[in-house]
Amino acid sequence: MNKILSLRIKNIALDFFDLVSFFFFVIWVVWFIRFFIFNPYTVVGKSMEPTFQESDFIIVDKITPRIWTLHRWDIIVFVPEWKDLPFIKRIIGMPNEVVKIREGNIYICEDVDDEIDACNRLVEYYLPNNTFTSTAMCKIDTFDLWEWFLVLWDNRDRSTDSRCCFWLWCTQDGNYVVYERNLIGKVALRLYPHLSPFW
Repeated sequence: MNKILSLRIKNIALDFFDLVSFFFFVIWVVWFIRFFIFNPYTVVGKSMEPTFQESDFIIVDKITPRIWTLHRWDIIVFVPEWKDLPFIKRIIGMPNEVVKIREGNIYICEDVDDEIDACNRLVEYYLPNNTFTSTAMCKIDTFDLWEWFLVLWDNRDRSTDSRCCFWLWCTQDGNYVVYERNLIGKVALRLYPHLSPFW
């Protein structure tokens, strides 16, 4: 009788150990995925309309940007210098480019002194027709990039982005760029309310 009871207690203990081990393994896997591979976010505000609506649930890929190069039009999540909260924006200017905003349009130039006629005007296919990109609030219309990115929100009338140093004002010496160290990841998927990939 004692042997049977002892065997049952041993089996219960082993089952309990297996359950606890599995529980901790699942927690570890979720933690690893959450902090090193993918990160879920909920879009707050209307700054990325019409691409994203407020309360959209997105998945951010943290691995790809550290292995492959980011591209113009990629949508990224990052924490700007001197800020605490993550921002979601679209890459417009790439490293070693000069971005000029003139009369509501965006131009990519090779040099700060280039005339607009020598620059390439960006056609932003994802924006509504006749979208006007203003610099009135910040009074900066030329951005000389080195090893960092210039980013804008899709809703150009309701956002503070690289044009305004992610605040309501900016100066030419303001920190309007996104460094790689600020990057959390690239938006890979919208899960809710409409499933759609963004790569």
